[in-house]
Amino acid sequence: MIFELSKINSLANVFLSELRDENIQKDTMRFRRNMERLGEYFAFEISKTLEYEPTETQTPLGIAPCVKLKQQPVLATILRAGLPFHQGFLNIFDQAESAFIAAYRSNQKSGRFKIEMEYVASPDLTDKVIIMADPMLATGLSMVMCCKELISRYKPRELHIVSVIASSEGIRHVRANFPKAKLWIGAIDEEMTSKAYIVPGLGDAGDLAYGPKQ
Repeated sequence: MIFELSKINSLANVFLSELRDENIQKDTMRFRRNMERLGEYFAFEISKTLEYEPTETQTPLGIAPCVKLKQQPVLATILRAGLPFHQGFLNIFDQAESAFIAAYRSNQKSGRFKIEMEYVASPDLTDKVIIMADPMLATGLSMVMCCKELISRYKPRELHIVSVIASSEGIRHVRANFPKAKLWIGAIDEEMTSKAYIVPGLGDAGDLAYGPKQ
């Protein structure tokens, strides 16, 4: 299953267009907040697919029938670009546990790059629902590596992969490795540069949120 936000008219598409706008991007606080808003939107959409059970709530005037999640998902993200996006999910799933992975591109002499992973901090994911959120899905290499790392350590029940912008190539790579995963994408762009940046994309999400890195 692939859910593509840009195919449905909603206010979330306004937030997405602002994330892409090179003039609005100059306001880093607004960039982070728009990323957070999209995380909230995706969290709400994903919540519709989860399992619930009936419960009751005592009000000042009586008892109201309600529902609650059978199980909280685990929210995972890739540092550092994923942090504001992750916060949006945490605003909605406010009782969920979180997993964090530090992964980055390492440039090679050949001009190519490989993905380096330095850090993984995760709760027990056995038989749980994982929501892996990363703003940009370019080649899909880092997303696949990070998901495989979590899955190799645990046996999760379900995997949701969420990105604000993805390339067609990245989508294909993820689906080839995780055919049963549910993909939630803001917009799918067809092109990438020779350095694997999505076109038109929005640029480097980490730099736009937190400043250029050396």
